[in-house]
Amino acid sequence: MNGMSKAQTAAASPVVVALDTSTAAMSMAIVRGREVLGEVQSMADRNHSVEVVTKLKQLMASCGVAAESLDAIAVGRGPGSYTGMRIGVTVAKTLAWAWSKPIVGVSSLEALAYGSRVEDSAGLHWIVPIMDARRGQVYTAAFAYDSGGTDGVEADHGSWGRLDRDGIRMMNEWADALYERVKPAEVEQEERAGTLAPTMTVSDRGRIPASITICGELSKHEEEAERLKQLCEGAGVRVVLSPVLIEGRSVALLGLERVLREEHDDVHSFVPNYTQLTEAEVKLKEKQAERDGQ
Repeated sequence: MNGMSKAQTAAASPVVVALDTSTAAMSMAIVRGREVLGEVQSMADRNHSVEVVTKLKQLMASCGVAAESLDAIAVGRGPGSYTGMRIGVTVAKTLAWAWSKPIVGVSSLEALAYGSRVEDSAGLHWIVPIMDARRGQVYTAAFAYDSGGTDGVEADHGSWGRLDRDGIRMMNEWADALYERVKPAEVEQEERAGTLAPTMTVSDRGRIPASITICGELSKHEEEAERLKQLCEGAGVRVVLSPVLIEGRSVALLGLERVLREEHDDVHSFVPNYTQLTEAEVKLKEKQAERDGQ
């Protein structure tokens, strides 16, 4: 065992069960260290509340993992479906409390992006996850995977880091903001002299990526995604459009990193990342404003 005691080996390979119900896909996984013991993904849509506990117990049984052997429970905290997020977080909090296990929240957008990282190509790559938020809006963020980097989360043979926060944005404006980061410097100087800085906060570091992967719910935003692809490829940056779902293993592995850093969330105060008011809350506030104005 390379001179490591059983206790040291266990500490280096925590067992983490993970779930995410922030989208129409219900995703789960169990890892021991970075080894994926098993995972489940199904299009449960509006039946998350009916199936999530049963599926989770079946997964644990199939992997031979009992509650007492778990080191933590990881959960996708959104953004995403309001009801879906509440179901996943509520289940994770209930199990964490019942089993006396730490709970670690993971950005659902980061998990979506993490599963789309480019592992077999050298250089810096941006991963931009999107989830439909209706009315031309998307839940989105931006991340970077550097196959030769040393900072951030270790992702196999490279590094992983966040470029921009989770948020809700108009897709057309987000496409423009991303292009602003990669278009040729001489064009940028001519077209943007004296204007505000780009919205993205890139810690790298002024480096232009070898590629950008736009992943997630693309069906309702194909036009803007294709427009961004044409713009960026005109500037010499390859763009990949990848319609994928959140993988349970990504939630688990990102949760694992928090566990290894000895981080966890308070089970009582932990809440989803709603990002914005629900439509019902918006209408309620509008009615209240109308009443106040009368």
